[in-house]
Amino acid sequence: MAETEAPQLAEPKHVIYCGDAQEHNQLTKWRWQYCEFGGTTKKCEEWLQAHHPDMHSRLYSADAISANLSSLSLEAQQRAEKDAKKKAAKAESAAAKAEELRATSQVIIKRIERNKRKYVTAITGLESFGLDLKKVSKDLGKKFATGASVTKLPAGGEEITLQGDLSDDVYDFLIDRYKEIPEDNVECIEDKKKKKTDG
Repeated sequence: MAETEAPQLAEPKHVIYCGDAQEHNQLTKWRWQYCEFGGTTKKCEEWLQAHHPDMHSRLYSADAISANLSSLSLEAQQRAEKDAKKKAAKAESAAAKAEELRATSQVIIKRIERNKRKYVTAITGLESFGLDLKKVSKDLGKKFATGASVTKLPAGGEEITLQGDLSDDVYDFLIDRYKEIPEDNVECIEDKKKKKTDG
C-alpha cells in the first residue's frame, strides 16, 4: 500500500486587533483596518504607533499618505481632507463630552434596609464610566459570594443589586478594581425605612 503524503497546512495568518478599543473600555475589538470607522481614529493611530511602529510608518508616513492621495482626483482629495477634518473634530468633541460626563458623574452605593435588619446594596451610575454592568455584577457576586443582579430603573438607567450589607466593601472594591472611576465620584448613602409612629 502506497503511503500518501499529509497535506501541507498553510501557516495561520497573524491578525492585529486594535488594542485601543480594549484600553478605552469599548466592548469590542476590531482589526486596525476598521479603526477609521470607529470614531477614535486618532487614538487608534497613537496606539498603532506605540505598539507596531513599522506598520504605522507604512500606513501613516507622509509618503504613504501622499501616494494614496495622488491616486485621487483633485475634487476627491479636497473631499477626503474635508471629511478627515470633520471626523477628527467629531471624535475630539465626543471625547471631550465623554470626559466631561465622567468628571460629573456620580456612582451611588446605597445601603437599603428591607425588613428586620435585612439589607441590600444598590449601585447606580457605573454605566457613565463605560463599564459593562453585567460583568461588574458578576465580579461583585463572585467577590462577595452573594446574589447580584442588574435591574432597569423606572427613571432610566440600570442598577446593580447585591444581597447583604456590603456598601463599605463595595466602595473599596470599586476604587481598587476600576481605576477609571475617580474616588471623589463615589458616594455611600443609607436608605432607612421610616418607622411607623403610633397616633
